[in-house]
Amino acid sequence: MSYDSFVDDSALRRRAHRAHLADLMLTRQWLVRSFALLHGASLLALLPIIVGGEVLGDLPLYREWAIDAAAGDGVIGIHDDWVYPLLAWLPIGAANVLGPTAFQLVWLLMTTALNLWAVWVLSDGGRSRPGMIGAYVWLLGFLLLSPVALLRLEGITGPLVIVALAWLARRPLIAGALLAVATWIKVWPAMVILVIVAVCRERWRVIAAGVAVTAVTAGMSAASGGLAHLLSFLTTQTDRGLQLEAPIATPWVWLAAMEVPGARVFQNRSLATREVTGPLDELAIAVATPLLVLVVVALAALLAWAGRRGADQRQLLLTGALALVLAAIVCNKVGSPQYLLWVVPIAAVAMCQPTQWWRRTTAAVLATSLLTTIIFPIAYMPLVRLEWVPVALLSLRNGLLIALFLGAVLRLVQLGRGATWEVAGVRGTRGAVVGS
Repeated sequence: MSYDSFVDDSALRRRAHRAHLADLMLTRQWLVRSFALLHGASLLALLPIIVGGEVLGDLPLYREWAIDAAAGDGVIGIHDDWVYPLLAWLPIGAANVLGPTAFQLVWLLMTTALNLWAVWVLSDGGRSRPGMIGAYVWLLGFLLLSPVALLRLEGITGPLVIVALAWLARRPLIAGALLAVATWIKVWPAMVILVIVAVCRERWRVIAAGVAVTAVTAGMSAASGGLAHLLSFLTTQTDRGLQLEAPIATPWVWLAAMEVPGARVFQNRSLATREVTGPLDELAIAVATPLLVLVVVALAALLAWAGRRGADQRQLLLTGALALVLAAIVCNKVGSPQYLLWVVPIAAVAMCQPTQWWRRTTAAVLATSLLTTIIFPIAYMPLVRLEWVPVALLSLRNGLLIALFLGAVLRLVQLGRGATWEVAGVRGTRGAVVGS
């Protein structure tokens, strides 16, 4: 056998092996096994904490609020200003239903149930092979970000956004209600709603559902005497400095690492966060919020323009949602690892009908998620000490976030200009609607 024939045969065997593996994984049985393995491993990892009646991550703070409310010591968000929207009490209160010692267990069970719902909807109950790809993306992203996905509110809102996006075309009222509930738990899904309003035919039903959920939320707040605090989440963090992990703070992290006079990392004890300060940091703090508003307005205008030119609605919706949530990350003076859980749900839905652009983008999103978990919690204390390797990793992660944002904006421009794209293997041009 010639060398060339041997190489060709080896390549064919490798391709056949990969195809066989893909066929195995894209079955309901393997999807169920993957789901069970991920959540079973999560249970085992948290079992010592659960047995001891303790909690991890942000859950100690959530549990403290729940205990105070149950004891009649006031409900934060009703009797006082709160950093979260009012419906964050839905998961926080539910997690305390069996008492404080079971808080961690109930939170895990809630997260597992919501993930099961998201995976079931994405994969059409295990019947859709393309949908299974999206389900695996969500499971992999959840695994990569598990230190925050299991212990913060984004682990609750992420599956809600996935189901809402998957159901938007067929069940817009339910999708709108889910997005509104998710927004009243954590603000970021409002970016998805904004894109729907800008580009989707279902906008009015989504708006109607959102108004209904908001009216019920405001009514509950008013009936409890807390209407004055209903929107406090919009203003409670306006005086924050540059948080260590925020992309906009990266230059000051390097200034502090190089021991430039006046540049340092410090603990903001009132907010329990690490912040960075240095020369001209007040300018960055002052500019961050107006910059975010300006970018959001510009993106909304870009979406409206692309929509009027007949860009594919599905691609415009998902790419616009990606651009807006990334804008909320890269233009924000606050930066936290759970913010990647704003991005992964959009990629998971997009990968149910993947284009080549979405395949590359999703790979970059997952790589960024892995880097995020390496930075926090694995290398967080060395980062606080400004050691060079974690500072470089943080810079790389933030650079990837900025690149993803710029790539999403460029893609929106291409969609609007009528550049040829591929949707689910079908080539189209401006005005073609492929998929739903």
